[in-house]
Amino acid sequence: MNNNRKIPLLEIKNLHATINGNKILNGVNLSIFPGQIHAIMGTNGSGKSTLSKIIVGHPSYTLTEGEILFMGQNICELEPDARSHIGLFLAFQYPVEIAGVGNEDFLRLAYNAKQTYFNLPVIDPLDFHMIMQEKLEMIKMDPSFLQRNLNEGFSGGEKKRNEILQFALLDSILGILDETDSGLDIDALKSISETINQLMLNKEKSIILITHYKRLLEYIKPDFIHVMQDGIIVKTGNADLANILEEQGYEWLKQLAE
Repeated sequence: MNNNRKIPLLEIKNLHATINGNKILNGVNLSIFPGQIHAIMGTNGSGKSTLSKIIVGHPSYTLTEGEILFMGQNICELEPDARSHIGLFLAFQYPVEIAGVGNEDFLRLAYNAKQTYFNLPVIDPLDFHMIMQEKLEMIKMDPSFLQRNLNEGFSGGEKKRNEILQFALLDSILGILDETDSGLDIDALKSISETINQLMLNKEKSIILITHYKRLLEYIKPDFIHVMQDGIIVKTGNADLANILEEQGYEWLKQLAE
């Protein structure tokens, strides 16, 4: 873990947000440094997934107060694609299936959009295929996935692995994994966790894991766990906090939010 850098990779200051006029975040503060893994836990409706979507710029939410700083830059006015290009990545809980769109074509378009953003050469299909081979080997993914339509007919584990493939391909600096463990059997969970741990050998990268349960954190060890309730972080601790939540649930934390 690298804490020598003075400026956090991601810094959220007093973040308030609404959707359709309803207040949904109530003053979130969070700092993440390079090389760190942070887990965000909480019940349904506590604000976990909302926070992830707001970080990457989902247009349905309105920021009413606060700042989101990424590598020292306030990104609140940046469009979602620009946030992606500068290094933010969100892996969805339920990746969508897109019929008629080839997986490799989709990935190449995403890769070249980032190339264009930084005024770098667009990669042709042949060269891109060579790039993909390296990434596929890194995350132990069958090359046949490239020939299929995007997520169409994929199992839950295949969809989640395809999300991690995108994270690796785009070489994103901060990955936000929204309930990556949802719908996975134990073998798929172990396999995907190994891949994520492999990516985190790059100590310049950081990850936010959003989850309800302890089991994911048994395979990907977080440096910090934050518990959200009613749109705010009410408790922060080390990896042992997951054991306490497993034993006592979230009820004992309610008083901290009052």
